[in-house]
Amino acid sequence: MSSKVPIAYIDIRVFAHATEDHEKVLTAVRNLLPLEFLETIEFRTANLTGYHGNPIVLYSARLKDKNAVQKVFEKIASSIGILDKELLSNEIAQHVDSGNLYLRLDKQSAYLNKLRFHQTDPIHLKIHFKKHKPEEIVEICRKAGLLP
Repeated sequence: MSSKVPIAYIDIRVFAHATEDHEKVLTAVRNLLPLEFLETIEFRTANLTGYHGNPIVLYSARLKDKNAVQKVFEKIASSIGILDKELLSNEIAQHVDSGNLYLRLDKQSAYLNKLRFHQTDPIHLKIHFKKHKPEEIVEICRKAGLLP
């Protein structure tokens, strides 16, 4: 997958609950990122309040550097297991719209440097492609190895 993927940016969002170690949550997110870009990526924080009054911190970042987005996309495509790729392929219509691919990765697995899809309390990724048609995005993902 050496050819350049037409990605404009990647948005990353993750919630850290009061019961979680916030540094571990950030480590899980950083494990998705290329080492050479770790120092340049700044996370914005927003202090939120949960339904029961519990404190929640939202960490978010936008990757716009073309080399960084390429490497993050490559890492995800090469690290996700075949069962998750098949699941994504079967549900792709729920993950693509208006030039975006939405992925949810398991925080616990990412902390252990393993990537898996997960719906509950995940790391949210919004990958915005320069091409907007869903079928073009699906084809890009297939060529990159993210889809079988």
